[in-house]
Amino acid sequence: MLLLESLFSLRVVDVIDILLFAILLYEIYNIVKGTAAIKIFIGIIAVFIIWKIVRALQMPLLSEILGQFISVGVIALVVVFQPEIRQFLLVVGGTRIIRGHRRRILFWRYDLNQAVNLDIDIIVKACKRLADTKTGALIVIARENELTPYVETGQPVEARISDPLIETIFFKNSPLHDGAMIIAGESIRAARCILPLSSKPGIPPECGLRHRAAIGLTERTDAIAIIVSEETGEISYSFDGALFLDIKPVRLKEILEHLLRE
Repeated sequence: MLLLESLFSLRVVDVIDILLFAILLYEIYNIVKGTAAIKIFIGIIAVFIIWKIVRALQMPLLSEILGQFISVGVIALVVVFQPEIRQFLLVVGGTRIIRGHRRRILFWRYDLNQAVNLDIDIIVKACKRLADTKTGALIVIARENELTPYVETGQPVEARISDPLIETIFFKNSPLHDGAMIIAGESIRAARCILPLSSKPGIPPECGLRHRAAIGLTERTDAIAIIVSEETGEISYSFDGALFLDIKPVRLKEILEHLLRE
């Protein structure tokens, strides 16, 4: 009877509370899935559910022990999940959650998806030439996130984009070829930039540090990273933490137009 009464007394605010909690849980799961943290995440959820059941059954001893474990464990979780918490805050701050649901939240569509002013043909042409000569390259295109912390790790360039300049920077004997080039707007901000490496499992073994750096950056920001392999000459790109291998120049142009001007 008590259960039925509580169900009938469910308010609209309670339903909204449950839905928001479910969305939050889903987004956190998306961030930690595929990493070692997923097992810890599932374990925390299991302990929390058991604690709620124990409290509902009025078992004071277990309830007290589990309650203390949860309250003290919050501090430990901040340490254990530091990279994931940082990534989650970057996701929220970068409006990626709202942008990912823009078709359902139409009001936000035009405010959050501003086209990036960039000559895509120049980048595609440079990537094709680099691929033809099997010259390794890692080109990052900034979107809403300006990538300032990563720009500061490299050599400032601040030059207008041109395909000869891109090819020159990634020439094997160039002092700037090692590392990433970051493009923002119509200019090359910096070269030889250091990017964070992804620790995501399941990355193909043939992918090197450039691919891992591209994934690592796109896991943390809304940027697009283009990789040219010096072993195979294949063009790949990474976006939103996902890696797409062996992309033809024509297809790369279509993808960039879609991601930058949607």
